[in-house]
Amino acid sequence: MKDLNPDRPSTNHAQSLEFPQRPLRKKLATVSLGGSPASMQAMWSDWAVHFATAPDLQLDMVRTATASWLKWARYVSTGCPDDPERKPIEPAKSDRRFQSDGWRQPPFAAMAQGFLLLEDLADQAARNVPGLDPARKDTVAFVTRQILDAMAPSNFPATNPDVLARTLATGGANIHHGLERAFQDLKDGPPATGNAQVGKTLATTPGKVVYRNHLIELIQYAPTTDTVHPEPVLIVPAWIMKYYILDLSPENSLVRYLTAQGFTVFMISWRNPTAEDAHYGMQDYLDLGPRAALDVIEGQTGARNIHSAGYCLGGTLLSIAAAAMARDGDDRLASMTLFAAQTDFSEPGELSLFINESQVSFLEDVMQEQGYLDASQMMSAFQMLRSNDLIWSQMVRKYLLGEDDAPMNDLMAWNADTTRMPARMHSEYLRQMFLNNDLAAGRFHVDGHHVSLRDIRVPVFAVGTETDHIAPWKSVFKIHALGHADVTFALTNGGHNAGVLSEPGHKHRHYRIHTVRDQDKALSPEDWMEVAQMKNGSWWPAWASWLAGISGKKGKPPEMGKALDDAPGTYVFQE
Repeated sequence: MKDLNPDRPSTNHAQSLEFPQRPLRKKLATVSLGGSPASMQAMWSDWAVHFATAPDLQLDMVRTATASWLKWARYVSTGCPDDPERKPIEPAKSDRRFQSDGWRQPPFAAMAQGFLLLEDLADQAARNVPGLDPARKDTVAFVTRQILDAMAPSNFPATNPDVLARTLATGGANIHHGLERAFQDLKDGPPATGNAQVGKTLATTPGKVVYRNHLIELIQYAPTTDTVHPEPVLIVPAWIMKYYILDLSPENSLVRYLTAQGFTVFMISWRNPTAEDAHYGMQDYLDLGPRAALDVIEGQTGARNIHSAGYCLGGTLLSIAAAAMARDGDDRLASMTLFAAQTDFSEPGELSLFINESQVSFLEDVMQEQGYLDASQMMSAFQMLRSNDLIWSQMVRKYLLGEDDAPMNDLMAWNADTTRMPARMHSEYLRQMFLNNDLAAGRFHVDGHHVSLRDIRVPVFAVGTETDHIAPWKSVFKIHALGHADVTFALTNGGHNAGVLSEPGHKHRHYRIHTVRDQDKALSPEDWMEVAQMKNGSWWPAWASWLAGISGKKGKPPEMGKALDDAPGTYVFQE
């Protein structure tokens, strides 16, 4: 087993990243909540110059606007008929702001239609500018949408028929209650996890903490079958949130499901870092994370082959570990599974709108001041990707309609249990993955030497989710082109979290699955969709069957390691 000092971070970095001393910029970055004014100004200036030099587009926009508003005028003059054929525009299927009956009556129907036309016109103005970089177009369209979403008639009491009806029915009690809630939320901060409690209703699968260092606790789960496969399964979760997303309630715990299928399961539980951990980087997370865990598992169970699985950032780190092991001739991995995890960041989805050199530089100033990136600063970016659902509709419900919060389910409770990101690690991750795409390009260094995903030869099972805004499935799919491995890819419905939490018996679940052998011809995501088999239900049994097919014959379970604590351990309770 490697001699890892839990109190000292690794100094073996490919690049010694030292933040420059910029005290005034640090204060500015803190005031701007990490947002780069220079990045925003450059975006608008670039768009404005290109738009100003496109007279043909300007004429087209005038014609489009004129035609749209003439349709709107005819619609209003005829009393806003509730007829889809006569409406100037239909909202997107995902837009639920104007679905109630009140929005079908004038004058609210006219407001909704006028606003939707304005949104459509603004989107065209952002995306149709010739010569503008596609990434810049997406950013302008995104920012414009955020501005207009904040101005939607559904967000104001006087222009929302549902709020007006509730106010008349309650004599204004809803507004009074909403204001009290708003002041209470400002005072108390993020909501607690309600009745859901870690170790009592969440993360309850029996197990023991068998190893601890400064960054991880390693949990070994108790076997639930008389015999188990000889290859243990190591799960590397993301450290952006707590590990128990994969061990929520008993009925949707992936860990509990795996143990019931005859597997010995180990889980990494990451430490919640503080300002004192600012100097821990990607190499430290690799050394003290999956590398340390693999050594412990091998030493404790005697297993020479170990299955591995990584979720989101944990999957990215696992792929780095697998590439380094392949480079060094370490053949302990029996397989690698990636849950909604990216290895190629050339098309990372809408999150890329927040990540450019100017923005990362500003975030580094914030992190240097704090020593970490706070969860609230990260969550705001995720929420803006679905601002109508996660911000504005919630504000309307709580502060204008005066409705009480529904009881938290297990996933909501986990989502409220946030973590921090050490300054060095997060800076290296943003720069080397999102900005430079070093891992896919073979430029990422481990132990001072580059690693290549093409060295990975073990079987790969990768899971993408259809509506993932954090790791779009076509980005996850790129693992096909990066290694010399047989890749079984499963595409399931749902988003980044709900798609992975797809236990057997979950209603309305389906997935597609297909294996591409290393010697097969490459498939694009679109070609893969045509040949992949559609199946109803959960993808979990398909993964368990895949693991069993590349595992040895079942035998007696290994002994449980010496217990430092009962699961879920101590790191998961760090605030």
